Amino acid sequence: MPTKHTDLLEGCKILILDGDKRNIFALTTVLENHKVNVFFDENEKIGIKTLEENPGIDFVLMDMMMPEMDDYKAIKVIRQNPKYETLPIIALTAKAMKNDQEKGINAGATDYISKPVNLLQPLFLIKVCINRCRAHEHA
Repeated sequence: MPTKHTDLLEGCKILILDGDKRNIFALTTVLENHKVNVFFDENEKIGIKTLEENPGIDFVLMDMMMPEMDDYKAIKVIRQNPKYETLPIIALTAKAMKNDQEKGINAGATDYISKPVNLLQPLFLIKVCINRCRAHEHA
């Protein structure tokens, strides 16, 4: 019998943007075990295009050390589109300097996680954000 946690995430669409294939693999494996539809890209420009071409993406996990844009520009580009104003975006970073979390939030990230990622942490944040989104849909 599925757990409430699995029921909540099942069928969600999540986009992972990360330049490291190992991170993509680890996150994808965990999310697919919860029956999440995972999209991923190693390049933020292509990832933004993936977001636009796949309506209904519920959530974005974004590495802040991507190859094409500066650390926070990709989030700002996504937020410029009115249909993504409330899309949950979690910033992931390995460099975790003192002001990075504040910079990420100011750029438009919903929350911020330092690497190495405890895989339970993004699952918890996704669950919280999905609950909020579904509550707003039914309000």
